[in-house]
Amino acid sequence: MTKDETKQAVLDIIADIAPDEDISNLKGDIRLRDQMQLDSMDFLDIVMELRKRHNIEVPEADYPNLATLDSCAEYLTPKFAALGK
Repeated sequence: MTKDETKQAVLDIIADIAPDEDISNLKGDIRLRDQMQLDSMDFLDIVMELRKRHNIEVPEADYPNLATLDSCAEYLTPKFAALGK
């Protein structure tokens, strides 16, 4: 999976979790929580959906790696590759 595909996977999850949010203009280098109305429960939902949909475990210590769309791609792309995706 490429970094762009990884970003799209994250965006797909966000679209399902927060359907009222406009995700079309998200900036990759700005914290997601600064661009959208995501609370801590929404964030946990994202982590849970990564596990449910893609079998990717994100330890709590690594949560800061999911702050921006770019950092999500950096952190998750190798994890997708390890799963053969």
